[in-house]
Amino acid sequence: MKVLIATDKPFAKIAVDGIRKEIESAGFELSLLEKYGEKSKLLEAVKDADALIVRSDIIDAEVFDVAPKLKIVVRAGAGYDNIDLSSATGHQVCVMNTPGQNSNAVAELAFGLMVMAVRNMYNGTSGSELKGKKLGIHAYGNVGRNVARIAKGFDMDIYAYDAYCPKETIEKDGVKAVGSVEELYSTCDIVSLHIPATTETKNSINYTLVGQMPKGGVLVNTARKEVINETELIQLMEERNDLKYMTDIMPAAHETFSSRFAGRYFSTPKKMGAQTAEANINAGIAAAKQIVGFFKEGCECFRVNK
Repeated sequence: MKVLIATDKPFAKIAVDGIRKEIESAGFELSLLEKYGEKSKLLEAVKDADALIVRSDIIDAEVFDVAPKLKIVVRAGAGYDNIDLSSATGHQVCVMNTPGQNSNAVAELAFGLMVMAVRNMYNGTSGSELKGKKLGIHAYGNVGRNVARIAKGFDMDIYAYDAYCPKETIEKDGVKAVGSVEELYSTCDIVSLHIPATTETKNSINYTLVGQMPKGGVLVNTARKEVINETELIQLMEERNDLKYMTDIMPAAHETFSSRFAGRYFSTPKKMGAQTAEANINAGIAAAKQIVGFFKEGCECFRVNK
């Protein structure tokens, strides 16, 4: 049984060592492909693989077509829009993610962006504090719950909206559940985005929605680039010079945001939410354990395709 780690952006060595221990202890073989650059190298390496561990690597129909033995792909992380689920299902391949392993890392980064925003990008001028601010959490999943936990330490007034999470689940954490996404944005000084990129959510963060935020509003995006309607957000920020946009996913219109909204916009150079040693290790080892469980026990607990 061959398990391939294919990561153009490699795991830390300690994570690879942990993955190797899990895989080899189960009697499987581990193969490693790092910083491969060219897709042809991935296609060659995956030909005889039974299982595949990836990070943000694109796993599409071409990959599945050349890997007849492949039975499972695990995305070491929460988001899995880099994997063609339809093609996986068509090739009878199980796709899993590792939810929760990166959640604290992403939540901490969200707060780094919030502090940076309210302190005016550390430009030497007088800013404001997070204490007492109304924080809106848009989607109350693993990351959203960690954001709520940290926000309590900042003594923030915490609200959340999640169309699929029961009000009781949100409120048992001491968070105020609102009835609509519009109510969340019109109520909160800061909104932290944690929604996935789906047909429903793509471009949903738009002029009308963000425009309902109070004066001095801050939008923080550690989710996905595709959920932002960039054209409409640019238009809104031109009309309202009080709004700030902080993102962990560089927009397609990054140059426009940078040139027009200096002091009100910041983007990390690449997606960094899960870029911590701890998250790296946790997600990689979780992926290895899920592969072992799949082959040894038939466990499909974190399957994301049908």
